[in-house]
Amino acid sequence: MTFKLPRPDSKEFFLTLAISFLMVITRGNHVTTFYALPDASLALFLIGGIYLNSIRFFIALFLLALFIDFGASALDPKLAFCLTKGYWGLIPAYASLWICGYFLNKQKYLQKLSIFIPYVSVAVVVAFLISTQTYYLFSERFGSPSLAESLLHGWEYLPQYFLSSFIYIGLFWLTQNIIIKNKIFSNLKKFKPL
Repeated sequence: MTFKLPRPDSKEFFLTLAISFLMVITRGNHVTTFYALPDASLALFLIGGIYLNSIRFFIALFLLALFIDFGASALDPKLAFCLTKGYWGLIPAYASLWICGYFLNKQKYLQKLSIFIPYVSVAVVVAFLISTQTYYLFSERFGSPSLAESLLHGWEYLPQYFLSSFIYIGLFWLTQNIIIKNKIFSNLKKFKPL
C-alpha cells in the first residue's frame, strides 16, 4: 500500500507560489526583504485561510516562515533575537488569521466591508496579543513575569503591527473586489474561494 499526497490543482499551486514569494520578500528584516518592506505574514495567512483553507497549506506556509527566520538568523546572528521558546506562539497567532479568512469566505463576507473590517481587526489584535504575550512570557528575556505583568508590555508596537498588516489586507481586499466586480480576468472569476 502506498501513501499518496493529494495534488493541489494549478490554481492552488500558483496561489501558493505567489503567497510564498510575497513571504520571502517581506518577512522580517533579513537579506531577502527588498527596501525594508513591512512583514506581510498576517495578511498572507489571512489570504491562505480564504483561498487555501486546507491545514496542509497552513503547515507549509508556517514551515516556510520558520525556514526564512532560522535561515536569516544563521546568516546574521543579530536576527535571532526573536527565536526563543516564545517564537512558537506564532502558530496560534497565525492560525487566528487563517481561521478568520476561512470563516469570512465560508460565510461569504469577503465583499461586505462592514463585516470584513471588524472581523479582520479582531483577528489582527488577537494575533498581536498571542505573539506579544508568548514572547514576553516564554522568551526568558524578561525574567519570569506573570501574565498580568506581561500584559503591560508591548503595546507600543500595536499601531505599527496593525497598520502594516492592514495596508496589505486593504490592498488584497481592493484587488480581489476589482477582479471580481469588473471581471478583469475571466479565469480568476472562476477561481472562487473554496
